[in-house]
Order: sequence, then structure tokens, then C-alpha cells
Amino acid sequence: MKAPADYLSHLNPAQRSAVEHFCGPLLVVAGAGSGKTRTLTYRVAHLIRNHSVDPENILAVTFTNKAAREMQERIQLIFAQQLAEQTYSHPLESLPLQEQTALRSRAYKRYIKPLWMGTFHSLFARLLRFDIDKYRDEKERKWERNFTIYDESDAQSLVKNIVTRQFDLDEKKFDPRSIRYAIGNAKNLGHSPQDFAREQQNYRGRVIGEIYDAYQTRLAENNALDFDDLLLVPARLFEQNESILGYWHDRFRHVLVDEYQDTNRIQYRLIRLLSTNGEPHRDRWSWQQRSIFVVGDADQSIYSFRMADFKILLEFQEDFGDGLPDDDTRTMVKLEENYRSRSNILEAANALIELNTERIDKVLRPTRGCGATIYCYKADNELVEAQFVRDRILDLRRADPELDWGSFAILYRTNAQSRALEDALRSEIPYIIVGGLKFYDRKEVKDALAYLRALVNPADTVSLLRIINTPRRGIGQATVDRLVAAARELGMPLWHVLQDETSVKTLAGRSAKAVQRFALTLQTWQSQVTERSAAEILDGILSDSGYYSDLQNQGTDEATSRLENLKELANAVIQFAEENEDLSLEGFLANASLASDLDNLEEGQQAVSAMTLHSAKGLEFPVVFLVGLEQGLFPHNRAIDDPAALEEERRLCYVGITRAREQLFLSFTRERRLWGMAREPALQSQFLQELPSELLESNIVPQRLPRKSVERDRPTVGTVSATAAIQNWQIGDRVIHQTLGPGEVTLVMGEGAKTTLGIKFPGLGTKIFDPKFAPMRRVEASAN
Repeated sequence: MKAPADYLSHLNPAQRSAVEHFCGPLLVVAGAGSGKTRTLTYRVAHLIRNHSVDPENILAVTFTNKAAREMQERIQLIFAQQLAEQTYSHPLESLPLQEQTALRSRAYKRYIKPLWMGTFHSLFARLLRFDIDKYRDEKERKWERNFTIYDESDAQSLVKNIVTRQFDLDEKKFDPRSIRYAIGNAKNLGHSPQDFAREQQNYRGRVIGEIYDAYQTRLAENNALDFDDLLLVPARLFEQNESILGYWHDRFRHVLVDEYQDTNRIQYRLIRLLSTNGEPHRDRWSWQQRSIFVVGDADQSIYSFRMADFKILLEFQEDFGDGLPDDDTRTMVKLEENYRSRSNILEAANALIELNTERIDKVLRPTRGCGATIYCYKADNELVEAQFVRDRILDLRRADPELDWGSFAILYRTNAQSRALEDALRSEIPYIIVGGLKFYDRKEVKDALAYLRALVNPADTVSLLRIINTPRRGIGQATVDRLVAAARELGMPLWHVLQDETSVKTLAGRSAKAVQRFALTLQTWQSQVTERSAAEILDGILSDSGYYSDLQNQGTDEATSRLENLKELANAVIQFAEENEDLSLEGFLANASLASDLDNLEEGQQAVSAMTLHSAKGLEFPVVFLVGLEQGLFPHNRAIDDPAALEEERRLCYVGITRAREQLFLSFTRERRLWGMAREPALQSQFLQELPSELLESNIVPQRLPRKSVERDRPTVGTVSATAAIQNWQIGDRVIHQTLGPGEVTLVMGEGAKTTLGIKFPGLGTKIFDPKFAPMRRVEASAN
């Protein structure tokens, strides 16, 4: 198909340059609000329209499933519009609704359905449904294609069972949660149990290695994978089977990755394997009819605790690209025009992030006017801070009828800060805590999913154990333990024992009939898995198992709420079938296992959103309150003495600031109570000191200078002279800080205009400052 001449005319030059790139590597450095989703969307459409790339040859990785759905909808609209012009010679929106729907359906089937688009986990889980039966790990453990995906609570339960029952260890000394975290980190680094064990130098580490090994054995016995396996297993499969890697390398000729700064080493390994067919020698790579197109921003890398490594992005030019300077390279494009935030918000964000040293230089350029001044509020304590947020939201709503409750977001560093805010909002303002208990983590939903998993994958003992006496059917824990022990002794799945009438009568005693009825119910619906839709199976198994009637008989408000959640689960099953043209139970379960709370955050909801800064990534709101800007809270106390961690905290602040479209409010307190402790004095965050003073208004400064035009040599909050930036700072220099008093330089990072100092203050520990902005002066140079 030939695209119209003005097809890309609405893109800016940088966006267009990225979209029109065809073969070979390209890094798109996309600043906040710079239109990266539009760029990715048109990139995919352009490959298909202008270069006749088959949609099934495109692999597009997004950060959330929600982002994938949004991109698919945009691409579908692009092609539906094209079909309208070709078929009717009229724009899509001018056609009757019936014709529009028909064209959208044609576009979906022809262009969207064959696309491989989604998160790393969803895409590679899909890939494993084809090939996991060809995989063997280092101990010859194997899995079948109908594997179950365990969520984090399932995985932690399994680890706890191994620690306390199989190894008989003290939970206080070998905390199952921390062991599960260690196993997850090992997998994200690509380490097997044997790899992990070889690196351990002490007894505890070696025991964790043994638990990791036992955990993998139990997963295999259950024909189950955890989230981390969804990436580790395909990487190892590719490396051990050249023909399988060759097939998928040939299949995915154009690989796109969004949020590349948030990839970890195992994700990078997968992308590199698919793009290069595992060829280690760069001079043998062929980019003919092939590309790798990654989009990201090192300034927004905030997930190191999930093993994300932003250096993967920083190394792209040396790894895949031409390695030339920014002005000369042909393998990097920068998107710097911001279409989201007012110019004063961008100026504050730019000034803050420029202080980081590990980044690719870029400056967000505003496309919108100045907007309201950023307001910084000092509160006596966290209760007063919460009242300020509540009152300002109410004031803004009264002043501007166009602002609804969903226009506001409250961002904080830790979940512990939400309590005071909830207390203040509860009586007058509807709100939602993002990142609270997720829909798929609710007990009744997990119970229902366990029934469905047991139907699809009878080897899934974890799901069987969850539902064997849920609802209560007179099967005690002692009986369950005997059944499990027998299965383990016989070396077979629990389900095999449950199906055997003689074994059940021998082991279950008085509970035998209940166990047999339970097994018969599952057998009945297992036979229907390929015959009926997922919605019918859900309704049938919850009815026949007695789950519905048990909740109905309870008659409590809680039971009614649980029934409503199960109805919502049924709606989710139907919606999945409609959106994906997939009625299968297996398809729905794979989707449900990979759902996240951010996927369920609806646009235009009539409630204020309150969330951690980490949860806010990828979102935007007209009005943002960034609260708790105090030293030790934000930046977090763990980061203050660690330059790399402090830079990530600054990136987190940058992300928070750039969530705001129209107005930004910052706040800190004089004292705060956190984590059940007594109130403690608080100091304002150094990040506030790093913002240009002419962009801020505050309740602690009675008079501000007139607002100046945006200029690079801006005034600052600090009182030190501009020459401080170029002083030859050395360890041992003595300073006087306006607020903190005398201190000594203990760390010097960077040089010239990018110098930052670690300064130790008696009784307060070490704080990190930029000498250009900090309100301090040097009083004594080091003798060195």
C-alpha cells in the first residue's frame, strides 16, 4: 500500500526522523512528554505501510499491557482510516457507524492480531507456549506447554513451604520473603541455582542456593513458572537450541523496545539474541531488512530495585550503534520537544536533572506557555501537610469547573505517607490508592483462578492445595498432608493420587468421600476445557464446587462484596474474549497472570489518585502534589551517602515533577511521624535547594523577586557566589551552611560545573550538595 504524501506531516522533525528509520539500530532518547508513544505507533505503522513489513515479523515490547493496548488501538485506527479512504474515498469519521466498525474489524484482523506487542513477560510467555517442551535445564527438569504462571504470592508461598517444611529452617534466620527476593535477583541476572551457589562464600548463601535448587524442582513438578522464569527460560532455550533461536530470529525482523532504560540484563540478553541470532562477532551481523529500535530516557530510570540497569541504554551506541558523538551519529535521535507540561515546570525539571552525571545530555523544550507558578508549602507536620493538599484541591475545583477529581494526583516517596493523606481526603474527596490490593490479589479472585488453573494444568499442586478445602468441605490439614506425602513418595503429582479411588480411601479416611467429590468435580470440568468458553467454565466450576453457594449462605456484607468481585472476574473473562477473539480458558489465564495494577488505572476516573512516585511512571495529570520533600525521606536516607543512589533519587524527583501538566505543588514538613515512631524534626530536601528560586513561590518567603524570563544562568536558592561552582574543592575543606551549620567535605564528585560535594555535619551525617546552589560558604581550605 502506498501511504499518502502527508501521512507523517503532523510529526515534528525528530519524531519523523525516528519513524522513517528503516533498517539497522536506532536509539531514540525520548524526554518526558515528548510524544514517544506516537513515535512508536507510527514507527510500526510505517514499517507495514511503506516498507511492506508483515505484521507478524514485528516484535514490540512495551512497559505495561495497558500501553500495548493503547498502541494497538492507535495503529488499528491508522489502518481503519486508510481503508476508509481506499474503500469509500471518505474519512473514517464521516462514515456511518456500522461501516466504521466493519473497517476497524478488518484492520484489527489484518494488521493488529498478527503483531507481537506487549510486555517482556507476556510476549515471552506466549513464545514459551510454542517451545517450552523442547527445553531442559541444567538438571534435566522439564515443563509442558500448558504450564501455570505463578504470581508473587504463589512463589513466596512455595518458598516458605520449602524453607519451613522441606528444610525445617527457622523463618527468622532464613526469611522466605528475602530468600524469594534473592532467587528473583539471581534469575534477573541470568544465574541458575548452580551459578548462584558457585558465587556464595558463606553458609547462608550456600543454603539459599540449595533452596533455589529445590524451588526449581518444585516448580517443575507443578509444571509452573514464576515471573522471572518467563525471561530466564527463553534466554537459556535460545542459547541451548540454535534452531529455535534461528526460527524466532528470522520471525522477528524488526524489534522495538519501549522504556529501554528499565530493562534488566536478562531482558537485554533476549533482545540481543533475537536481533543478532546469537552471533558474538559484530562484523558478522546483518541488518538487511532488519532493525532494532529502542526508546528510552536515562533521566527516568527509577527501577534499580527491580534489577533494571539504565547503563544498558547508555551503552547502546557502543553496543549496537555507530558510537559517534551526538552531533554526528546516525544511530541516535533525541526527542526534546515536550507537549505535556507548562514551561516553568519543564525549566524546574531541566535544572534538577542537569545535576546528574550519568545521563545523555538533552534539554526538554516547552511547546506550551508558562502557566501558574510552582508553589512550595512548608507544613508543621504531616497532618497539616495533608490538610493543605485537601484544601488546595477543593479550592482549585471551586475555581475551575473543568477540573474533575481525576485531574489531581498526590505523589509520595513511600507508602507509609499515605495514611495521613487518606485521613484528610476521606470525608470530602473521592480517592484511589494506586498500588494497593490489586484486583487479582483478592482472596476470592485468587481462589477462582486456582480452580481454573487446576483445570488447565492438573499438575499444579499449589492451586490444588489452595482449593481442596475451599470452600470448607471437611478435608482437614492432616488428610491433605498425608495425600501430599504419598504423592511425593511415589514421585507423581498430587492430582494422580486424588484421582485414584483406592489411594484416597486409604489415605483420607473419613474425608475420603469429600476428596472424591472434589476430584470428580474437577474431572467433569476438565473434560469441558476445550469444549466450552472460559466464561462458561468459570461459572460452572464455581457453582458445582459450592463456592458461589457458600458465599451466598454467609449473607454478610463482606461475602456480598466477594460475590461482586467474582462477577467482575466474569466480566474480565468476557472482555478478554471480545478484545482478543479468544474464548479459551488458557488464553485468559495467561492474561490474568500478567496483569498489573497500573494496567487497571482507568483514564478519566472520578477520583484523586494517590500513589508512590514509582507507580506514577508513565502517567500524567493536570495538577500534581509532590509531598514529603524532606532530607532522609526524599531523597531516602539510604541514598544520601551513595552518589549513584542519590542520582536515582534525583531521577525519581524528575519523574514526579514531569507528571504535572498545568500546576505543580511541592511540600515538606517541620517534623513528621513515620512508621509508628515519635515525631522527629525534618529538614527540607536538597532537591528543593536545587530548583531555580525564581520558579517557586512559598509560604516561608514573604516576598519573591519578580519572575524573570527563562534563561540558562538562572538565580538559585543558594546564597553562595557563582564562583563556588568552579572552586577547586577538596576533601577536608570546611564550610558553613546557612541551616545545618559547620561541616567538612568528605567526598568530591564530578568536576567543573558538574561538581557535587559530600559534606559531613556533626550529628546529622553526610549530605550531598551542588556548590552552585547550596546556601553555604567555604571557610577553610584543606591543607592538602
